[in-house]
Amino acid sequence: MFRVFVAAGSNVEPERHLAVAASALAAAFPGTCFSPAYRNRAVGFEGADFVNWVATFETGHSVREVRARLQAVETLCGRPRDAPRWAPRTMDLDILLYGDLVCDEPGLKLPRPDLPRRAYMLGPLADLAPDLRHPTLGATIGELWARFDQAGHPLIRLPTPVPPVAGTVGG
Repeated sequence: MFRVFVAAGSNVEPERHLAVAASALAAAFPGTCFSPAYRNRAVGFEGADFVNWVATFETGHSVREVRARLQAVETLCGRPRDAPRWAPRTMDLDILLYGDLVCDEPGLKLPRPDLPRRAYMLGPLADLAPDLRHPTLGATIGELWARFDQAGHPLIRLPTPVPPVAGTVGG
């Protein structure tokens, strides 16, 4: 079994799309837990604020099978496969960590290279697994988050959990 961490984000009807994605993830991966949800500015382009959370689950599926299931959830939320990279999104699901797997192939880089530089990934991940050691950096997720410029990249924690499903932590 592998412990997987997945970042989710949307800035197009985010509450609706994140609820759909959470339900689909919980159905596909029983026992899925979710961080609190956060609102933050769009990164890389001008656009509406995003709402983000991180989910975690255990699976025996291969990383490619997990990625295919995540892409199916994105499609369920209305995201076309050819969506531009830096643009509004109905749903964006990214594998941050897949156990201790280190992979650098076209279309699959793990751990997620920009994880230590993105508040909307690192902050919610620190809510779920502060003591987890990053597979290549050696520091714990909590240590990485403590060193992060949080004031320069503010996250606004939402008062009610998104997604509203069982397994949400800190909500």
